[in-house]
Amino acid sequence: MTTQWFYDVRTGEVQELERKGRDKDLLGPYDSREAAQHALDTARARTADNDRRDREEEDW
Repeated sequence: MTTQWFYDVRTGEVQELERKGRDKDLLGPYDSREAAQHALDTARARTADNDRRDREEEDW
Protein backbone atom coordinates (compact mmCIF):
# COMPACT_ATOMS: atom_id res chain seq x y z
CA MET A 1 0.00 0.00 0.00
CA THR A 2 1.23 3.47 -0.86
CA THR A 3 1.72 5.98 1.93
CA GLN A 4 -0.42 9.09 1.73
CA TRP A 5 1.08 12.43 2.72
CA PHE A 6 -0.54 15.62 4.00
CA TYR A 7 0.55 19.21 4.50
CA ASP A 8 -0.55 20.78 7.80
CA VAL A 9 -1.22 24.47 7.17
CA ARG A 10 -1.22 25.23 10.90
CA THR A 11 2.23 23.81 11.62
CA GLY A 12 3.81 23.86 8.15
CA GLU A 13 4.76 20.21 8.55
CA VAL A 14 4.41 17.30 6.15
CA GLN A 15 2.76 14.32 7.80
CA GLU A 16 2.07 10.71 6.95
CA LEU A 17 -1.50 9.43 7.02
CA GLU A 18 -0.91 7.50 10.23
CA ARG A 19 0.33 10.61 12.04
CA LYS A 20 -1.75 13.35 10.47
CA GLY A 21 -3.23 16.21 12.43
CA ARG A 22 -6.76 17.56 12.43
CA ASP A 23 -8.46 17.28 9.05
CA LYS A 24 -9.42 20.95 8.98
CA ASP A 25 -5.73 21.92 8.99
CA LEU A 26 -4.64 19.59 6.18
CA LEU A 27 -4.10 19.75 2.45
CA GLY A 28 -3.95 16.41 0.69
CA PRO A 29 -3.65 13.55 0.38
CA TYR A 30 -0.58 13.52 -1.84
CA ASP A 31 1.23 10.49 -3.22
CA SER A 32 4.69 11.62 -2.12
CA ARG A 33 6.39 13.63 0.60
CA GLU A 34 7.75 15.98 -2.08
CA ALA A 35 4.28 16.71 -3.47
CA ALA A 36 3.01 17.45 0.05
CA GLN A 37 5.97 19.79 0.65
CA HIS A 38 4.80 21.83 -2.35
CA ALA A 39 1.12 21.81 -1.36
CA LEU A 40 0.87 25.59 -0.96
CA ASP A 41 2.51 26.19 -4.34
CA THR A 42 0.12 23.71 -5.94
CA ALA A 43 -2.89 25.35 -4.27
CA ARG A 44 -1.76 28.82 -5.38
CA ALA A 45 -1.28 27.65 -8.98
CA ARG A 46 -4.70 25.98 -9.05
CA THR A 47 -6.34 29.09 -7.61
CA ALA A 48 -4.64 31.33 -10.17
CA ASP A 49 -5.73 28.98 -12.98
CA ASN A 50 -9.33 28.96 -11.73
CA ASP A 51 -9.32 32.75 -11.39
CA ARG A 52 -8.03 33.05 -14.97
CA ARG A 53 -10.77 30.74 -16.25
CA ASP A 54 -13.41 32.71 -14.34
CA ARG A 55 -12.22 35.95 -15.93
CA GLU A 56 -12.32 34.36 -19.39
CA GLU A 57 -15.87 33.11 -18.83
CA GLU A 58 -16.95 36.61 -17.74
CA ASP A 59 -15.66 37.98 -21.05
CA TRP A 60 -18.03 35.75 -23.02
